[in-house]
Amino acid sequence: MHIPDGYLSPQTYAPLYGVSFIFWWIALKKMKKELSSRHVPYLAMAAAFSFLIQMFNIPIPGGTTGHAVGAGIIAVLLGPWTAVVAVSVVLIIQALVFGDGGITAIGANCFNMAVVMPFVSYWVFRIVKGGANKKMRLSVAAFFSGYAGLTASAVSTAIQLGIQPVIAHAPDGQPLYAPYPLSIALPVMAIEHLLLFGIVEGVITVLLLRYFMKHEPGLVPAVLGSGK
Repeated sequence: MHIPDGYLSPQTYAPLYGVSFIFWWIALKKMKKELSSRHVPYLAMAAAFSFLIQMFNIPIPGGTTGHAVGAGIIAVLLGPWTAVVAVSVVLIIQALVFGDGGITAIGANCFNMAVVMPFVSYWVFRIVKGGANKKMRLSVAAFFSGYAGLTASAVSTAIQLGIQPVIAHAPDGQPLYAPYPLSIALPVMAIEHLLLFGIVEGVITVLLLRYFMKHEPGLVPAVLGSGK
């Protein structure tokens, strides 16, 4: 879902930089107050895991890519605000050092994968889990949290790409940035993630949640009902 340079107009990427900056500022303030020193190493591990899993990119028609992100499991384990920071750091490093995602699109990519996905995943997990802490119920909640979070992120990306021909075009109607309209961008992104990448993300979320529930149950505040 990494959007490269040249696919978003300034009318799109500039506001998304601003929105992402607001989330970064709030997230950093919350982390200073709420993230215990015991959890700091897990923040670094979360960022490393997200970086690794995002390296398995599969190109999707329209100029972007499909892949798992890992933001859902980070949100479930450490809270959505921590996920905002962890995944944003990964996306910024990928753009600046590896050229994976555009410099102008950092704000958009962070909004899609480090804001939309963690919060959707976190709240889907809590809603599906309800008040139950049974293993099967937690596994179902974990799967749908990863699945829904990644799909929502893909839809957000598709909308940003799909509106470009409408808001940024030459006098003759030729698109100046992403060329595909919403009628093409949205189905392509949604179907790929509904049928493939979302399932992969859901399975990864379940497996990691089970691992941490078994070996480090104290690191799962959402599962234990405390939330953030």
